[in-house]
Amino acid sequence: MSVSVLTEVVGMQMQFEEAYREVYEIVKPKYKLFTAGPVACFPEVLEIMKVQMFSHRAKEYKQMHVDTVEKLKKFLEVEKGEVLLFPSSGTGVMEASIRNSVSKGGKVLVTIIGAFGKRYKQVVENNGRKAVTLEYEPGKAVKPEDLDEALKKNSDVEAVTITYNETSTGVLNPLPELAKVAKEHEKLVFVDAVSAMGGADIKFSKWGIDVVFGSSQKAFGVPPGLAVGAFSERFIEIAHKMEERGWYFDILRYIKVQNEKQGPPSTPAMPQEFGLNVVLRIVEKMGGKYKWLDMYRKRSEMIREGVKEIGLNILAEPGYESPTITAVLTPKGVKGEDVYNAMRERGFELAKGYGEGIKEKTFRIGNMGYITFEDIEEMLSNLKEVVEKLAG
Repeated sequence: MSVSVLTEVVGMQMQFEEAYREVYEIVKPKYKLFTAGPVACFPEVLEIMKVQMFSHRAKEYKQMHVDTVEKLKKFLEVEKGEVLLFPSSGTGVMEASIRNSVSKGGKVLVTIIGAFGKRYKQVVENNGRKAVTLEYEPGKAVKPEDLDEALKKNSDVEAVTITYNETSTGVLNPLPELAKVAKEHEKLVFVDAVSAMGGADIKFSKWGIDVVFGSSQKAFGVPPGLAVGAFSERFIEIAHKMEERGWYFDILRYIKVQNEKQGPPSTPAMPQEFGLNVVLRIVEKMGGKYKWLDMYRKRSEMIREGVKEIGLNILAEPGYESPTITAVLTPKGVKGEDVYNAMRERGFELAKGYGEGIKEKTFRIGNMGYITFEDIEEMLSNLKEVVEKLAG
């Protein structure tokens, strides 16, 4: 059936095209995106998201939801535990990790290597718990021996939070080693993988993670509005004993409804979920998870090498570079925002520096979502000219 015939059959002709055009003029694509998120979406994702809506209790949605969850379990290597989908940003699941498993007034060891580690600290404290911090200067990763020492000094903490990939600094923490240390101390392990999930490997069960969460608008290349969370059996067991888990992010309620109705308790972000399912199928058709992750590795290496050829340095310490975003140090006398604005004039949307102490002296280059290697070459060529002009 042709698209035109299908349009006539379901009665979807545009009656108010002018309204559409007015909004389109504001939001129409103008830049090639190298942002920290939301990112450019895969065309297959945008196409499936145009599908007309239907009830989230219909059998078609249930089939899609169950399939998406199963594909995520495989991708995240969840052998035991639950994978849930939330109509929210990843920060919602960050709060859920605390509300559902840490006792009121209980302590959490928060590892901080940038702005989003600091956000986890705020979430802990704003929910009536106490945060003990292990903090590093921007560009550094958490070291296992430091975490071990911190846990020896703070044996009464109930959980450890780890930012897998710090979006503000472009640093990838050594998650397997850090999780191993936390498990040796018998602590819950909460992982913020918002800018890592879909771009860096996650072995949920093997690494002993209790909570890991991500968002649709980063490495999966889907519009914002959908969060993914995986929860261990140990976490779920503790949640059963926890009072005042909240309502919207009550993990036990999500599990119950998913088992009974093959969906979430609240109206889901259906278009985003359809888009995520398409991406997970693309992963399979590309040759599997590690072929997909290798694509991200090659992109990030190409950007880092190109930046160094221009004569710039990156913020992340060697060996801990992010596969999804690179924080670049500006030349002396040049502000990160100047680079950002000059690149925008050339049709490239990078990301401004983010975080205390590094905002002005860095800019960031994301390589998440729909980006080609030709796009990266073109961006680097323009970046070279911009930097040379700004640096004088």
